[in-house]
Amino acid sequence: MTGKTSGPREYTVSMTGRHLQRAERMGSCMNYIWGIMIVVGVVYGTITGNIDAVSDAVLSSAQEAVTLCITMLGVMGLWMGLMEIAGDSGLIETISRKIQPLIHFLFPGIPKDHPANKHITMNCVANFLGLGWAATPAGLKAMESLAELEKERRSGAKTSMNLNTASNEMCTFLILNISSLQLIPVNVIAYRSQYGSVSPTAIVVPGIIATAVSTAVAVVFCKVMDRKRRA
Repeated sequence: MTGKTSGPREYTVSMTGRHLQRAERMGSCMNYIWGIMIVVGVVYGTITGNIDAVSDAVLSSAQEAVTLCITMLGVMGLWMGLMEIAGDSGLIETISRKIQPLIHFLFPGIPKDHPANKHITMNCVANFLGLGWAATPAGLKAMESLAELEKERRSGAKTSMNLNTASNEMCTFLILNISSLQLIPVNVIAYRSQYGSVSPTAIVVPGIIATAVSTAVAVVFCKVMDRKRRA
């Protein structure tokens, strides 16, 4: 598939397909690693005469996993519902307008009326609230929009850059997602509550400080690399 014959959607699907293939390979590697760890644990427990402890651990861990999934399902339903209400009420759109200057500062190469702005804003808001699962769909849509934008740029300019090379905006978006400034780390609070923490929300302030520092470093890094790239 060449840059002259493929459309923006085909280009996006091509990039997404390659990323999925890489993710599948990584997933296969993780399966092997976990399989080896389980086999080693069972063999070691058998050799040392602790196979009963291994069996008890398997059963208790399975029970904890089911309980945790039910707990997280409730938390996810609550916050996903709140996000839907916020979207229908226009709150997300209002927040989007308010943080547009910040989005433009982080992504100066994206036109103001481009759909990627909305998806990036939705992703940032969800991450800010600690809703990683709610941020994923918006993040995927943002990546697709950024891929289409990059395809449009390269179709109008002669460049030797590989069509599957991520754009500067895509790299910046990925780095910001990794740093992920969070106001309310819902996942961590739910985990701490599930496992009997006396004060599950005690993680909020340290979490804000840690993610604020990581996000600041990410922004500085992106700006420095962008300047070097343009130089």
